[in-house]
Amino acid sequence: MERKFEIDPPFKEQYFSFMLEYLNLGHMELVPLEQVNVAPEKRFYLPHRAVLKSTSTTTKLRVVFDGSCKTSTGISLNERLQVGPNLNEDLFVVMTRFRSYAVAFTADAEKMYRQVRMDKKDTDFQRIVWRTNPNKPVQHYRLSTVTYGTNCAAYLAMES
Repeated sequence: MERKFEIDPPFKEQYFSFMLEYLNLGHMELVPLEQVNVAPEKRFYLPHRAVLKSTSTTTKLRVVFDGSCKTSTGISLNERLQVGPNLNEDLFVVMTRFRSYAVAFTADAEKMYRQVRMDKKDTDFQRIVWRTNPNKPVQHYRLSTVTYGTNCAAYLAMES
């Protein structure tokens, strides 16, 4: 990522902006130095990357976290998580109900997954590494909200 940041300053600016917003909104927190080296079975590090959507009217770049990435043990976080049932209603039922009234309202929940806080004891399983300057040490963060890229995110966001 840092090599890409060097060759594409606008990409770097968007990525950094996203990550700083994540931090400023309290959706991730710095792991105190004394807590960085907990036992491997009590933490999990998620790789992150950018997804660009040039047609988006709001956020052209968002950072996604890869819960399917396998570690050196050959196991991913998503393989350890329970998915939960599908809470989406059947599309036919939604469309039938939609046509039942003269007026319909729709809405989009901004940052839907990020509106749901994780239990503090589970946040170490959503760690990332990040730094704003390649000349400084890597810092460890833990994500404190439901994280897209994990297979249980949709269930947790809708159930909450």
